[in-house]
Amino acid sequence: MSAARTLSAPLPPGATIGILGGGQLGRMLALAAARLGLKAHIYSDETESCAFLVASETTRAHYDDGEALAAFASGCDVVTFEFENVPEATVQRLASHVAVAPNARSLAIAQDRYLEKSFVAGLGIATAEFRDVQSGSDARAAFKALGSPAILKTRKLGYDGKGQKLVRSEGEAEAAFAAFGVSCILEQLVDFTFESSVVAARGRDGTFAAYDPPKNEHEHHILRRSTVPAPLSKQMRDEAVAIARRIAEALDYVGVLGVELFVGKDGRIAVNEIAPRVHNSGHWTIEACVVSQFEQHIRAVAGWPLGDPDRHSDAVMENIIGAEVEQWQALSHEKAGLHIYGKRFARPGRKMGHITRLFPLST
Repeated sequence: MSAARTLSAPLPPGATIGILGGGQLGRMLALAAARLGLKAHIYSDETESCAFLVASETTRAHYDDGEALAAFASGCDVVTFEFENVPEATVQRLASHVAVAPNARSLAIAQDRYLEKSFVAGLGIATAEFRDVQSGSDARAAFKALGSPAILKTRKLGYDGKGQKLVRSEGEAEAAFAAFGVSCILEQLVDFTFESSVVAARGRDGTFAAYDPPKNEHEHHILRRSTVPAPLSKQMRDEAVAIARRIAEALDYVGVLGVELFVGKDGRIAVNEIAPRVHNSGHWTIEACVVSQFEQHIRAVAGWPLGDPDRHSDAVMENIIGAEVEQWQALSHEKAGLHIYGKRFARPGRKMGHITRLFPLST
């Protein structure tokens, strides 16, 4: 396979951004691109993709369809992705024809929890203690080393709490591994006060810009709300942003990434996961910042200067989940930013939209 392509100059208005994935993140990226005079071409393997509704062009094909990928690449000036489970081989194939950002290495590391934890720990950044688990005996040995409680997670394809199980004994760890039937990682449970995240961007010229870290609250493993400002001291905020910058630079990253964090009761910060894409905990930036995370990502991958990440308001973003979207009339009366993603079916646990309430800027 030939070397990866790169952009030689910033893309002008009228250029086409290819986006792998057709969910709500792709939808909001396409809307942000339109604001800048750029077109979006959505490539998705799903029959119905809410991003298709707002794109200039669409391709519905499998991610291993060489002919469809070649045609897609030929019609795009740069390609990015809106979710981390795009096959790495797809990104590598596209990268030989068109510039792709973020790079395939960032995707591969974020797709595998063991590689991800090993990468972060190798940078000298704190994470939960972890062990690779390839067998039942590995599961027992890992639990014995880490102690109770611990969380067994599949190395790949888990999100929103899927592919993980809390275990409290060697036997439970072994049974959970048998139930998953794939390579796993066992992580020591972190005793944290709250969860936070850094949503940040790195440009093609190496410039870096980070949004304020929010406090993130989950229900049933799904993000319920993000609040800015979070109860972090300036020192803790600076440390969180420095962690994200170190990760982005080590990956030679281009675009927006999310770094999910645990804030310990002792004030120490540990990385939970990396998301090589725009992030749910950054949706508040649409209303509370002049340049949202979505516009920031488009700017970065298109080779434009990064925008100002400072916020002009405090904010609380709440996800609209499942049947809650049926209350759209009541939600539409709120003095808030309402986003409904256009998904046809409301399933339990499915993110159907979000709403952001703004408040006067605090100190």
